Amino acid sequence: MSDFTHRNLKQVHDSAPEFGFGEVAELRFAKDELDCERTGFTYHRVAPNTPPGFGHRHDEAEEVYVVIAGSGRMKLDDEIIEIGPLDAIRVAPQVWRSFTPGPEGIEVLAFGARHDGDGEVDPNWWVE
Repeated sequence: MSDFTHRNLKQVHDSAPEFGFGEVAELRFAKDELDCERTGFTYHRVAPNTPPGFGHRHDEAEEVYVVIAGSGRMKLDDEIIEIGPLDAIRVAPQVWRSFTPGPEGIEVLAFGARHDGDGEVDPNWWVE
């Protein structure tokens, strides 16, 4: 393996259709295509005014989310916060989390320690 890997995130496989979000989102898990051994890395793009997607949490993986474009809201356990460009949100492993876009949509990078198989997903966690 090389000492570095260079990929454009738009060339990473889009998993959104597999989760039923193909019409309104992109979800690109880049860890494998970047040859990450200890780091998880995901690009999220969600179309404007899309309802909240699934919530998830981890046993071990602390994550950081950085808004790179647009705005929206993020639900962290029972608290909802407004998020916008260059906001960085650190989330402890056990905290349930999800985000929803505002009127211009949202683009988010998520990264943290890689722990394969570490996670619990609830498709109905954030219901308004």
